[in-house]
Amino acid sequence: MMNAATAPAAAAAPGRPGRPDLNRRLGPVFILILLGLLGAGVVFAGYSLVSDMNEAGSGATTWLPFLLLGVALAIALGFEFVNGFHDTANAVATVIYTHALPPHFAVVWSGLFNFLGVLVSSGTVAFAIISLLPVELILQVGSSAGFAMVFALLIAAIVWNLGTWSLGLPASSSHTLIGSIIGVGIANALMHGRDGTSGVDWGQVTRVGESLLISPVVGFVFAALLLLVLRKLVRKPALYQEPAPNQPPPWWIRGILVLTCTGVSFAHGSNDGQKGMGLIMLILVGTVPTAYALNRAMKTEQTTQFVAMAQVTQAALVRSTPEAAPADPRAELSEYVRTRNLTPQVVPALAALAGSIADRVKDHGSMRQVPAAAVSNVRNDMYLASEAIRFLDKSAAVRFDADTRADLKAFKKQIDAATKFIPLWVKVAVAIALGLGTMVGWKRIVVTVGEKIGKAHLTYAQGASAELVAMITIGAADMFGLPVSTTHVLSSGVAGTMAANRSGLQVATIRNLLVAWVLTLPAAILLSGSLYWLFTKLF
Repeated sequence: MMNAATAPAAAAAPGRPGRPDLNRRLGPVFILILLGLLGAGVVFAGYSLVSDMNEAGSGATTWLPFLLLGVALAIALGFEFVNGFHDTANAVATVIYTHALPPHFAVVWSGLFNFLGVLVSSGTVAFAIISLLPVELILQVGSSAGFAMVFALLIAAIVWNLGTWSLGLPASSSHTLIGSIIGVGIANALMHGRDGTSGVDWGQVTRVGESLLISPVVGFVFAALLLLVLRKLVRKPALYQEPAPNQPPPWWIRGILVLTCTGVSFAHGSNDGQKGMGLIMLILVGTVPTAYALNRAMKTEQTTQFVAMAQVTQAALVRSTPEAAPADPRAELSEYVRTRNLTPQVVPALAALAGSIADRVKDHGSMRQVPAAAVSNVRNDMYLASEAIRFLDKSAAVRFDADTRADLKAFKKQIDAATKFIPLWVKVAVAIALGLGTMVGWKRIVVTVGEKIGKAHLTYAQGASAELVAMITIGAADMFGLPVSTTHVLSSGVAGTMAANRSGLQVATIRNLLVAWVLTLPAAILLSGSLYWLFTKLF
């Protein structure tokens, strides 16, 4: 595997026909500018974190919670940093190997638009990833088991990403992270004497897995088709020939290539950046719940609407079932969310919990005024109610009338607004980590995509086709809240254009990419499960 996939910088040394010079260094002035931006981002994030904690009145009698917070944030941002140079190198490979942009300018440009993509992201993908985690660990994220979960899945993902990067293999960070989450879920179930399959939301895993499986096929097929259409419609021989050594393409081709590189970088930031955000929010909820468990930015009038919607939903649920509420609604819903075993007590339990949430929030007047001692319980009850509604909405065994179903959806939307939010400083911190990662360690993956997939040099039309399809695919996935792999989509797109152009594929590299794709899931599961077991023994 090493010989076929490893691509040292020497393989792209200047002097080889058509190969870009990847060995130029950034100037000291530019490095100082980057360090200044990094420092400004760190100061802003740190100031915002301290301000939020002071405003919420968060305090601790020991330094341990803050130490855990610092370590967990460092590991989470480390994952995004590795994600940056591991995944985003795919976005710049085409513009570099078509000489549309100089290598270092390309990675800085890509890093900038990764940064912007993270800042404007919706957060939907972030919480789609979180919903894969075992419910009992999410509800106890501030416990030792919760920290063991976060540390295990992040460290496992980082280790596998670094391992595949060292071999020059463009493996998927999304694939790796999801495997790590599954590993923690399985290990947690086995450690509690349950069937390993019961620790994972397989319905959500299937939905996410389908997007990861289908997206590379989409990249391969549509990039190939787009190239064939271009050959029919645009009769410009220069588009389909190897670029002249060290010569930029014509301005209009260059514009298309830069535009598609920009789009892929932006889409990558808006999709992949969210995965780190979701985990950071879990960390914050676990360590400083007073500041981050509930959305303190919700206005008083929004809180009033929330209470009213909770009461309406409670009344609708009570009307829909003759059963009385169980003695412990939380335990009933926790079991349902974990097992999806619908008993007659689930709907009345949800009604009781909706009423309880409404009463407590109404008593305090707003989310901001919920006392520190009650924040975690209120947040956990909201999470349970939201997840129960999500599963009930999918269940064919329960029949609600149209009004009740509409009330449930509206109530869930209100709950999610109160619990599933991402502060600006978290976006800035992730954006900096992802953007800086883009500018470091990118050569190995760039050389693999640019030289090791096809037998011929990448042409202008091939680069534009692969990038355009990747940009649209990732952007569409982001709209639907689906995590996809920039690596898989773009490298598959390059392979598709090589096949369509009859340039030939390097079988050894394709085989190694497939082996990495197949091994990523079981390796991440094994790594994270083992680390979770180890950390629960140590913490």
